Amino acid sequence: MENNQQEIPVDALVLVAKGFGMSVDEVIYFDEKNGVPNAVSLNDKAALEQLQLINELDEEEKSILLKLIETFVSKKRFKDYLQKNIAAL
Repeated sequence: MENNQQEIPVDALVLVAKGFGMSVDEVIYFDEKNGVPNAVSLNDKAALEQLQLINELDEEEKSILLKLIETFVSKKRFKDYLQKNIAAL
C-alpha cells in the first residue's frame, strides 16, 4: 500500500482513520502542505504494539497478513449479512 503496489481495502481504511482520530475523507484527501499532526495517539496499547511488530515484517509477510485479515473481515461481514437476511425471512 505504501508503494502503491496494493489497494487498501475500505475496512482497513476505516480502521486507519479511526486509529488516527480522523475521518476517511481526511485520510484520503490528506493535505501534505498542512503537515503531519503533531501528536498521534492510539488508546489500545496492545494494538499499537501489534502494529509496530507488523511494521517490522518483510513485504511478503505483510502481504500475507493483510490478506488473512481481509479474509476474516469478509467472512464476518458475510456471516452478519446472512444472519440479518435470514432473520428477515
